[in-house]
Amino acid sequence: MKPFFAWIPGLSRSQWLGAAILMALILFALLEGWLHQGDSTRQNLSNYLTAPSAQEWFGTDHFGRSMLARMGDALRLSLMLSLFCVATAALLGTGLGVCAAWMGGITERLLNFLANTLLALPGLVLVLLLAAIAPGSFLVLYLAISLVLWIEYYRVVRAQTQVVIRSPQLEASRQLGFGRWYLFRRHIWPAIRPSVLTLAAFGAGNAILALASIGFVYVGLQPPVAELGLMVVELLPYYNDAPWALAQPILAIFLLILGFNLLAGKAK
Repeated sequence: MKPFFAWIPGLSRSQWLGAAILMALILFALLEGWLHQGDSTRQNLSNYLTAPSAQEWFGTDHFGRSMLARMGDALRLSLMLSLFCVATAALLGTGLGVCAAWMGGITERLLNFLANTLLALPGLVLVLLLAAIAPGSFLVLYLAISLVLWIEYYRVVRAQTQVVIRSPQLEASRQLGFGRWYLFRRHIWPAIRPSVLTLAAFGAGNAILALASIGFVYVGLQPPVAELGLMVVELLPYYNDAPWALAQPILAIFLLILGFNLLAGKAK
């Protein structure tokens, strides 16, 4: 009998494992908000660092806040931000990459100059600089991470589109009078789609890691917001008293990045 992942073509065993990890985390985040509906900011100091129990499945933190509610909020926040950043970066980078390869000339030189200028500064440093302008702003974090991610799409799509444009198949379609939208849909998109989807999976993991990293240095979202990196730095002083509490956001970050990296693996 074939395993489950073998019934759907195109995905490898490792990609199915990554998809299963991500689906489990998404289901947890959705079901927590739907069924548990806990308040992640409600404090109860009498429940200081209580261990997991029937009343509090994930225990409580140093302010007596429900770790179950905070993990649900943090996962929803990370997944939502990664989705927005990847969608924006993919659309911007793919569109500009195709335009640069297709139009060439001054347009390509200007876009290359912009991409190289942004690449001169390490991505995480650029995100930290922009996030420091308005600490705690979700919009600024979204724009900063998207600004860093689009460059990879641009470089890869531009290089691959240049090859496709010179192909005999596209030239034949052009000679037959087909428009640019048809040429993109029929020739360019099928050629760049695997790379764009792979970059999207890696980009989602990088967005989550960037959000957690700037939260760890208190430049990103501010308390009492439940965010994985911020939760790690808040719970770090209590690792001896409540290792289960500190382990939860660390494990969530690890599983999110592992899931996206496995999903970006080579298809069959």
